[in-house]
Amino acid sequence: MSLAPDQSSTPSTGDAEHPVASLWELFIEFLLIGAVSFGGGIVAYERILLIEKRKWLTADEFMATLAISQTMPGLNSVNLAVLAGDHVRGTLGAVAATLGLILPGTLFVLIAGVAYSEGADHPVVNLLLAGIAACATGLLAAITYKIGTNHFRHIKSLSIIVATFVLMSFFKLSLIWVLVIMAPVALYLYRPRQSDDSVRGPSHE
Repeated sequence: MSLAPDQSSTPSTGDAEHPVASLWELFIEFLLIGAVSFGGGIVAYERILLIEKRKWLTADEFMATLAISQTMPGLNSVNLAVLAGDHVRGTLGAVAATLGLILPGTLFVLIAGVAYSEGADHPVVNLLLAGIAACATGLLAAITYKIGTNHFRHIKSLSIIVATFVLMSFFKLSLIWVLVIMAPVALYLYRPRQSDDSVRGPSHE
């Protein structure tokens, strides 16, 4: 009688180098992210968790997952939690990560909504919100630089970044129109090209 585990019931954990994560670990880790990331910067915390802390994703896998999440409807951070959870532990992992991420924010918004309705004009409240927004902006700027450091060094990547920023910030185009405009440009710039070796012919070594 074989003692090997039933592969059909074993959750997929991705590549062999990735540590195995339990559903409880996924839920708790994303719960902590949801609890400390009020005001923004959730994607930054998710990157730290998935790549640096738990090593559930590689840097390339995170970038691919983030790119997909940004093209899907809904919040990028929630989409990222769904995709990352599914990558680590399948469907149940996606559910655990998503519930953990949104639970603290849901409770906080319910409580803050009641409190804000009674003191919206209080100067201290406005100062706190301004401080949170400033911190979130700084955190997002830092994580953007960290994620895209390599791309900032290449003219093609930098031109796409600048053009996207101009279209969204100055022309106020929606994400759909930006994708319609920039996606063909990016595909053309990064299209597969014939290698130098094939142009020069076979090596004479």
